[in-house]
Amino acid sequence: MKELFLLAAVICFGMAILKFYSARMNRSAPQGAEKSRSVISGEEAKRRLEANPDAILLDVRTQEEYDGGHIPGAVCFPNEDILPELPLPFEKDAEILVYCRSGRRSAEAAEKLKHMGYTNVADFGGIQNWDYETTTD
Repeated sequence: MKELFLLAAVICFGMAILKFYSARMNRSAPQGAEKSRSVISGEEAKRRLEANPDAILLDVRTQEEYDGGHIPGAVCFPNEDILPELPLPFEKDAEILVYCRSGRRSAEAAEKLKHMGYTNVADFGGIQNWDYETTTD
C-alpha cells in the first residue's frame, strides 16, 4: 500500500512539473504572432512579387551562396545577421518574402522577423523551390 501511495505521489508531481513548463512555454510566445508569418510556394512567391513591386525579396543565405546564384531583385541579408537589437531597413508592415537554400534558415529568419514586429512575412522555403529565373549578377 505504501508503494502504491508513493507511485501516485511521483506521478502527480511529474504531471505538475509538465503543466508548469507547458504554461511557461505558451506564455513566452507573443499573442497573435502565429498569424504574422506564412509559408507559401515558390509559385505563390512569384505571383506576389509580380503583384507588388515594392515587396522585399530577402535571401537569408550567406553572401557566398548568394553570389553563386540568387533570384533577381533579392537582397542578401544572412540569417545570422538578423538580430533583434539591430534595426532592419524595412518598414514593419512591408511585404517580406524570405528564402534560403532548403527552407531551414528561411523559417528561422521569418520567425525572428515575426518576433521583431514585422507583420507581413512569408517564407517560401528554399531557392530549390523556385522554378524560375536566377542570376549571379
